[in-house]
Amino acid sequence: MKNRTFLNVTVAVLLINLLADRISKIAATAFLKDREVFSFLFGSFKMIYVENTGAFLSLGSHWPAPLKYAVFIIIPAAFCFYGIYYCIIKCTDIKMAVLLSTIIGGGLGNLIDRVIFDFKVVDFLNFGIGNLRTGVLNIADLSVTFGAILLIAYDLLKGRKPDITEEE
Repeated sequence: MKNRTFLNVTVAVLLINLLADRISKIAATAFLKDREVFSFLFGSFKMIYVENTGAFLSLGSHWPAPLKYAVFIIIPAAFCFYGIYYCIIKCTDIKMAVLLSTIIGGGLGNLIDRVIFDFKVVDFLNFGIGNLRTGVLNIADLSVTFGAILLIAYDLLKGRKPDITEEE
């Protein structure tokens, strides 16, 4: 019964993240490709179409193919598949399974793009104030980032809970 719950939660969170990522990338391609930058909130939020063949800030985009396959496909795939196994079989905390599945869902979103589209991942979001800006990113990147931040916060808060024991 426990594994069924963790399976259902893991699959649901993965699908939500993958669908949000895929739909947003399709929309970005349809509405932003070959167009001017859209800017909102006095330039603090920009939407621009970019095809990234590397990782964060295009790191590794000019690496040789064997290295790119190892670093951007094989290693991330192994982590994602182990993470899914862990969430379904080993995890004992449903909140942690949700947060890990959010991170994995984001990782899978970009991994799928790299496999299907010859390492090209669509990025289209940019945040910042003035010259202090993020790189151009996507929903999968946000899933990984916010999932990791929330997982760290959850783990820290879980560890700080007071020990509530009755004194005899």
